[in-house]
Amino acid sequence: MIKNMKHRDIKKQAGGTLLGLILGLIIGLGIAVGVALMISKTPLPFTNKTGAQPERSTQLPPATNDLSDPNKPLYGKKQPKPAEATEPAAPAAPATATTPGAPVVDKSTAAKEKAQAKVEAAAKAESDEKWIYYLQAGAFRERADAENMKAKLALLGFEASVSAYQADTGALHRVRIGPFGQLETMNRVRGKLSDNGVDVAVVRIGK
Repeated sequence: MIKNMKHRDIKKQAGGTLLGLILGLIIGLGIAVGVALMISKTPLPFTNKTGAQPERSTQLPPATNDLSDPNKPLYGKKQPKPAEATEPAAPAAPATATTPGAPVVDKSTAAKEKAQAKVEAAAKAESDEKWIYYLQAGAFRERADAENMKAKLALLGFEASVSAYQADTGALHRVRIGPFGQLETMNRVRGKLSDNGVDVAVVRIGK
């Protein structure tokens, strides 16, 4: 009886150990399959998504003609500025035969001015031959007013004369300076009177 019980216990223990081994193998296989799946889904650091290895560049950097500067470590962060290219000097202007410092005069302009001066001189000469000029400082009804204007002009250094004439409105006394035989002389006196605040009218009479 006791032997039968021991024999049964041994069988139970053997069955339990075998079952434990089977369960352990199954669990181990499951863990291994899970790890394998995780590894297959995780991308490797040296492969791209397609699984191909990245190609290494076989191209060399472009060659440069610049030689390395042996003093480059001494510059620090600031790099030396490259030498600026100097622009070629502009060609010198062709030398002229004029005297240094003398103004350049256009011959055509000078000829026009000379011709115009000749025309003006001829016009003045012709005018002086045909006309005489007076500068009239005013015409007054009262002779006393005309004499006062004559005295004012005398104080300024101009000799004037008073003459009476009959106008449509009655007798008037006119104050005149002149006569002038040359237009240039008359214009010079007229300018002096204008500078002193005296307005005059030019009267031209044929010779």
